[in-house]
Amino acid sequence: MILEYPFGRFFCLYAASTGSSFQLVGTVMMLESMEQTNEYNLGIRAVFRKQKTHALKLRYSTCEDRLAKLKKLKQAILDNRQEMCEAAYADFRKTPAEVEFAEIFAVLSQLNTAISRLRKWMKPRHVSSGLVLLGTKGHIRYEPKGTALIISPWNYPFTISFGPLVSAIAAGNTAIIKPSEMTPHMSSMIRRIIESIFDEEEVAVFEGGIETSTALLELPFDHIFFTGSTMVGKIVMTAAAKNLSSVTLELGGKSPTIIDKTADIKKTARNLAWSKFLNNGQTCISPDHVYVHEDIIDEFCAAMEERVQRVYGKTIADQSVNPDYCRIVNQNHFERLSALIDDAVQGGAEVVFGGETGPDHFIAPTLLRNVDHNSAIMQQEIFGPVMPVCPYTDIDRVIAEINSRPKPLALYIFSGDKQFIKHVISRTSAGGTCINTSIVQFAQDNLPFGGVNDSGIGKAHGEFGFQAFSNERAVLHDQFSMGHMLYPPYTPKVRKLIRAVMRFHS
Repeated sequence: MILEYPFGRFFCLYAASTGSSFQLVGTVMMLESMEQTNEYNLGIRAVFRKQKTHALKLRYSTCEDRLAKLKKLKQAILDNRQEMCEAAYADFRKTPAEVEFAEIFAVLSQLNTAISRLRKWMKPRHVSSGLVLLGTKGHIRYEPKGTALIISPWNYPFTISFGPLVSAIAAGNTAIIKPSEMTPHMSSMIRRIIESIFDEEEVAVFEGGIETSTALLELPFDHIFFTGSTMVGKIVMTAAAKNLSSVTLELGGKSPTIIDKTADIKKTARNLAWSKFLNNGQTCISPDHVYVHEDIIDEFCAAMEERVQRVYGKTIADQSVNPDYCRIVNQNHFERLSALIDDAVQGGAEVVFGGETGPDHFIAPTLLRNVDHNSAIMQQEIFGPVMPVCPYTDIDRVIAEINSRPKPLALYIFSGDKQFIKHVISRTSAGGTCINTSIVQFAQDNLPFGGVNDSGIGKAHGEFGFQAFSNERAVLHDQFSMGHMLYPPYTPKVRKLIRAVMRFHS
């Protein structure tokens, strides 16, 4: 029998009749598990208390202090590149080239940006005082929020653990990282890197499953940075609300792509064949589904098939052994995606190419046409190597459909028509948008990265990440202001002055 507890799942053995020894064994197993869990939770709380205390010291840390930590982290990543690639391959056959580009390079880019600009970010920002507060000086001081919790997902564990950590350190915080249990080799690698360069009072890593996340979310962190599904994001936000912790939520959703008649088809297919099947489609900003003008849909499908065959192999046999093609992370996701394909086909969808599955969680790059808009694959985030293609003639109907769904994390437009691009952008909302490319907005550290409503709350990367982990403290200094002239008692003279001020601002 399986019993559900807030701290995990434990097996208890029960005798069929009078076998009390089985009851005893089952009870002992459960109690031992509970004791181990409680001991583990006590360890989490002990580290959290250390970080709370240390965070007070970090309030007056200098730019040089923080730069030294960032440089240590950078060197540790460079020193462990090979081991990081091996860990990613062990978890879901991610090719070293993808790890280098999409994981290691992405973090190094954020580190380099922070190292080169931190001094500027930390400087107080002076603001004007206005007529009423003439004689005062005001500035915004960026101070650390304190203790931070970073919960990272399985699809890009290094990028989405170390990336927010860069921002947390730059802003002067302590941090606890909870990596995903679904990629154990990469999670273990994250822990080893962190433990090699940081004391646990500064940065710590706790591996584990739901019970670890639950224990961490009970603690009053000053800021929580979560990346994952919208459903779990709501759970995280609910937990954060109990402690009034601020949050950055990087979620997901169905990010649409629109291709009009003026698009460069060859370039578009080249880009989408890369961005859709990168990491086997397991990317939060991956193009989820594509709207293509019906006049060019045949040409687009043919161009996609030619590009996929060129990159991954002409046959399923070739694709299944291609070292550049990743795998689905586990059996549950494999079965979910297989069911989505089967459901779409049963609903009348045409498989342009792909659709096959195989051992070791292999799903071929797949393109579907004539997909029923009520099918499951058009209702939930795909998060896999399956691309539904939907024809359109009226762009406003496409816009209406996009606006009827939760706001996406990304929206991609492929077009050579400036008015068309402006029309789509002005009538939709998304966390980010690319024109004639896709997913590379993640690598632009000068742009804010994040979603809106269902696809996320708050922004990350570069200065935006620094601000997410900082409290913008308002400081006002009275030097020789005349504000006291408006204080009570409200004599005729004072009221006359107040009316004069009101007229000035009217």
